[in-house]
Amino acid sequence: MRLICGVDEVGRGPLAGPVVAAAVILDPARPIDGLKDSKKLSAIRREELAEAIRLRALAWAVAAADLEEIARLNILHATLLAMRRAVEALRPAADEAWVDGNRCPGLAIPCRAIVKGDALEPAISAASILAKTERDREMARLATLHPGYGFERHAGYPTPEHLAALAEHGPSPVHRVTFGPVKRLLERPQDLD
Repeated sequence: MRLICGVDEVGRGPLAGPVVAAAVILDPARPIDGLKDSKKLSAIRREELAEAIRLRALAWAVAAADLEEIARLNILHATLLAMRRAVEALRPAADEAWVDGNRCPGLAIPCRAIVKGDALEPAISAASILAKTERDREMARLATLHPGYGFERHAGYPTPEHLAALAEHGPSPVHRVTFGPVKRLLERPQDLD
């Protein structure tokens, strides 16, 4: 049996925090009902499914690219790096990777990009769920370290609440300094007044 892993990421668009990727090899003998794109699930249902994935998958791994890597590489290449790390951490290793989107990370195994794969392939849906729950957990942790931004509510995405907090408090150490709204504030600190 060829081991195919689904791969997906979460966190390309936020102004703060890491980008997180997951890779999952599902076990055909232990199916998981209800797998779909993580964005189409409630937070409670995502957590339930994430637990089921951790218990029933043949293998799963979560990896990230941090702020420095995002700034140095750009968000696309940092995302591909997080994906590669997740796939390479799988035990047992995958024979092939199916990745949500239109680009594949550089891997030592065959890779297939599938646009809207998180809605089409259960293994990619599972990876989407794990990446989302892990990143949300990390953003809630960062909210306790950097209060006042609302990371626990918007996960760093550029919501009106987040943009207002950013204008009021300035960037935190976990903001992405190369992203437009953050970069503009750093270039023009008088805008904070």
